[in-house]
Amino acid sequence: MSTPLFSFELKQITLSLDSILPSRPFEGPGKHTRRYDTILASIKEIGLVEPLMVYRRKDAYILVDGHLRYKALKDVGATQAECIVSTDDEAFTYNARISRLAPIQEHQMIVKAVRNGVSPERIAAALNMSIEDIRARLNLLEGLHPQAVELLKDKPIAPGGLAVLKKVNGVRQIEIAELMVSVNNFTSSYAHALFIGTTPDHLLQPTKPKTAKGLSADEIVRMESEIESLERDFKAAEASHGENMLNLTSLSRYVKKLLSNPKIARFLQTHYADFFEELEAVAKIESLT
Repeated sequence: MSTPLFSFELKQITLSLDSILPSRPFEGPGKHTRRYDTILASIKEIGLVEPLMVYRRKDAYILVDGHLRYKALKDVGATQAECIVSTDDEAFTYNARISRLAPIQEHQMIVKAVRNGVSPERIAAALNMSIEDIRARLNLLEGLHPQAVELLKDKPIAPGGLAVLKKVNGVRQIEIAELMVSVNNFTSSYAHALFIGTTPDHLLQPTKPKTAKGLSADEIVRMESEIESLERDFKAAEASHGENMLNLTSLSRYVKKLLSNPKIARFLQTHYADFFEELEAVAKIESLT
């Protein structure tokens, strides 16, 4: 068995910032972005979290990934940094696919940090956020049904979308969460549309009129009816999808086996050419996505 090749050296090293050569200039708006401000605040509060990625050349170290971190370190007066040494000078490799932290996951991390003794004020300083924002994230899941939270725990639903869910009861929260997952739409506007389509018996404040920008009361009532109808149709289609897929797969395999018989294929092609083409198309179906 061949030995696997690593894309970086396993041991971190500490380098002087002056010995690291950036691979691109720092001029431009990058320094003034919110991301840069967050990195700068984090370094001031708790130091460098993610090491720089450098590539070793004979006469220098080339900065492959971490230019904003490098600039922030320079701006706070740091003289050295922990680095990972890459075995390849291809900068696209690093952070090409970033896994964004979902709001519920962020809430759980903040709650855990506070439980471990970190003050909300320090978290706010490290994340370059206001203390009000941190407190709002601490209370993010108040009023949400645990099953709805479980469905959305790793989804990129905006805090505004979660706020909409808090206007309906637990049963409806679960229904909305399932619909959002099914159609892979986690925007606040979609959550609000589903809220508009919620019947009064599922609202926490049924006597409070629902409002939507640009829609009259009559239009909201009509929209509620239409969304309710669409949800029923969607659930019916979703329920039958598995059975339909099984039938389609079985049918495709049977037709494929049928057409593999030269005599049958020749007969169909000669006498039922159009029908034969349709059967060929069915035989080629591997899956329906």
